[in-house]
Amino acid sequence: MDFTLRNLSVLAYAQGFTLWHYRAAAAPVARATAQGFFNPASDMIAAGDMVLVSAADGGRVLFVSSASEAGGIATTSLAG
Repeated sequence: MDFTLRNLSVLAYAQGFTLWHYRAAAAPVARATAQGFFNPASDMIAAGDMVLVSAADGGRVLFVSSASEAGGIATTSLAG
């Protein structure tokens, strides 16, 4: 399953930090946490943000290590 913007929502925002939630629906965790998956939202997501991913087979917490419209979104998994 490809990234769907309507499945991305803001849970909290403060001092330039945003906590996001992404509902991956039928997509597995591995697909929803792959590098580049969030590139379509590179104009919204910033370095230092965190994304909670809820997928068909589990979930992950991702840290956004870098974000730019030119380079896309790079994430690191914080939970197993």
